[in-house]
Amino acid sequence: MGNTTPARILIVDDDAAQLRALADLLPLDGFEILTAGSSAEALDRLQRQPVDLVLTDFFMPGTDGLAFLGKARQQGVRVPFVLMTAFGTLDVAVSALRAGMADFVTKPIDASLLVHRLRAALELENLRSEVAVLKTALPDAEDPLGLIGPSKRFQELLSTARRVAQSTATVLLLGESGTGKELLARTLHVQSARRSGPFVAVNCAAIPENLLEAELFGSVKGAYTGANADRQGRFEAAASGTLFLDEIGELPFALQPKLLRVLQDHVIEPVGGTPRAVDVRLVAATHRDLAAMVKDGRFREDLFYRLNVIPLRVPALRERAEDILPLAEHFLRKFSRENNRHLAFSRDATERLIAARWPGNVRELENAVERAVVLATTDVIEPVDLFGGGLPENAGRVQGLAATVLDAAVGMDDLERALLEEALERACGNVSQAARLLGLSRRTMQYRAGKLGLSGGDEP
Repeated sequence: MGNTTPARILIVDDDAAQLRALADLLPLDGFEILTAGSSAEALDRLQRQPVDLVLTDFFMPGTDGLAFLGKARQQGVRVPFVLMTAFGTLDVAVSALRAGMADFVTKPIDASLLVHRLRAALELENLRSEVAVLKTALPDAEDPLGLIGPSKRFQELLSTARRVAQSTATVLLLGESGTGKELLARTLHVQSARRSGPFVAVNCAAIPENLLEAELFGSVKGAYTGANADRQGRFEAAASGTLFLDEIGELPFALQPKLLRVLQDHVIEPVGGTPRAVDVRLVAATHRDLAAMVKDGRFREDLFYRLNVIPLRVPALRERAEDILPLAEHFLRKFSRENNRHLAFSRDATERLIAARWPGNVRELENAVERAVVLATTDVIEPVDLFGGGLPENAGRVQGLAATVLDAAVGMDDLERALLEEALERACGNVSQAARLLGLSRRTMQYRAGKLGLSGGDEP
């Protein structure tokens, strides 16, 4: 309903005098009126003429107002209904609202109240329509954190994370840089009983070692030069919520006992201050091998076991190739909206996206798509927009790999077999997907796999 178009209302009443009175009254308030003397006539009219609202009497011969509403809904009529009744009891009101009536008014009709109720019902319907349009225009709104991935491996991770979120246990997120560990930590928080509390993130590698203790645990006035006031640490800032310690492998060895005490006793000790109790759920993350660091004496074994209560490994993007395109499309929609553009990937760009190794994982993919959205000169994104002159891996890296293979005296058949097996494994046995990873056609992939006796070589 536009701003200059009057709302069209269908009035249904077997009382001819009442019907005529309302038909004369409501146009004065800017409404366009249609009338029907029975529910059967009204149902026929609704099939022939669209309306914005139905105002119906309760008691009518044959079918009452509530039954009329039910039949209209069965025919696909979704506009709001307002009920008129001479029996304004609580039971009637409850029955009307439960049946799906937007509102009801009692007889004798108060004209000003009726107009107010009609406008309110129309406004509510307009708001509902706007919400529906927004949901359609923002297909990723169901996952505001951006954790997208239909692959079995990633869905299993999310399923485990949902179960873990309900506990109070410390979680250790493992995985390469750029895989989305912080997003997973936020998911653990918003799906936990602590969701109403704060989520505080700290990158242990980004804070100088001499400042990290005060940053985490706080300090009191006069504790050190420049401490002119008490300072709240990140643990206290996250009280009743979740503290996310990223790059926990970079935590200085001298601070590790203090973190261990927090995990054991739920007590922090500010610099220069006295111990304080703190209620925080800890989620930590690292791309390092903490077990190896323990063996090397660079990470405390007791702290490692306290952190490693529930380890969750976030797979690298190359390990879940099925998720590359859904993620790329998600980023394309996001950055297209932000830059007021309407873009799509070309077929070649799609193939190159899947074939790329993405050593920087989801972060690298996101950056590549954003760059392409900004730099694309047409409405179709081509490989050059994503990768410039080539794939993300540079020529020097490929030459280095070739040299390694030659030094190992690996034969061509063995090398080809290893490449095909690896591609099939990463594609979970999907021949077409494996072919795209290797930059081959499906037919060529089948031929080569069949020649080497690999599964998938004789697929139709």
